[in-house]
Amino acid sequence: MIVNASAYPVRLMPLPEDEGGGFVAWVPDLPGCMSDGETEVEAVQNVQQAITEWIEEARREGTPIPAPSRQAVSA
Repeated sequence: MIVNASAYPVRLMPLPEDEGGGFVAWVPDLPGCMSDGETEVEAVQNVQQAITEWIEEARREGTPIPAPSRQAVSA
């Protein structure tokens, strides 16, 4: 089964300056799948790699991979 990392919805939140600033991105459908970046774009790019790694690890462990809760929309 091929899973498209960009099909998973991503949530973004700015980080406070006292915590280093930037943005955190996480994937509600994949528990613990998150990353960060200096910009929104960087955070999303980094979390796309984290999604791929999350799915690869789930396959190695035989853990079910949740389907995306909705299709991502690109502009």
